[in-house]
Amino acid sequence: MENSILDFFKEINVSITISDTEGNVVYMNDKAKSVFGDMVGKNMMSCHKQSSQETIKRLVNEKDTNVYTIQKGDVKKMIYQTPWFVDGEIKGLIEYSIILPENMPHYQR
Repeated sequence: MENSILDFFKEINVSITISDTEGNVVYMNDKAKSVFGDMVGKNMMSCHKQSSQETIKRLVNEKDTNVYTIQKGDVKKMIYQTPWFVDGEIKGLIEYSIILPENMPHYQR
């Protein structure tokens, strides 16, 4: 096995897409590619409507996190978009898309 952190995410059942600060996709795991097609090396901004492009730019500029849920048919997902950093410098965004079970438990701890 190649000693790369990306290998740990290649086949998990969570869609992971990583982009740079300009919206160029630098990594997609298998699940993300099965949903969106292979966008590595391409710019994702043209795939988004204007309001989404503005959100992406704001997240990068403000180093902010955006979390929401969506539903398509019977499938509900949580979308978690957050910046990634190297030595304290923002390098882009990571998007996790996680399918939520219909009856997901919630615990107060």
